[in-house]
Amino acid sequence: MAKRKTPKVKDLRPQNITEQELQRLQELVSLIQKGEMNLGQLEVQKHTLLHRIIAVQEQVGALQKEFQETYGKVDINIQDGTISYSEDVEADKKD
Repeated sequence: MAKRKTPKVKDLRPQNITEQELQRLQELVSLIQKGEMNLGQLEVQKHTLLHRIIAVQEQVGALQKEFQETYGKVDINIQDGTISYSEDVEADKKD
């Protein structure tokens, strides 16, 4: 087999980006990662708060049952605690 007569052409395309380009790219990727981490933390906080709200709603439901056992089916003003009885329901009269 014959030897190559012309020298191999060197690839003149750049092999790396510049240091400034690399630094900027790394900064942007870091910002994205920090944003994703913050978003994940917010989702955990949201999840925790939703569970707390559900627990409080269950407590309100239990308190409503207590009120219904004590006062009957009534509406209670949460501002001042006044009780409004429905017209079709007579108040329980205790002797």
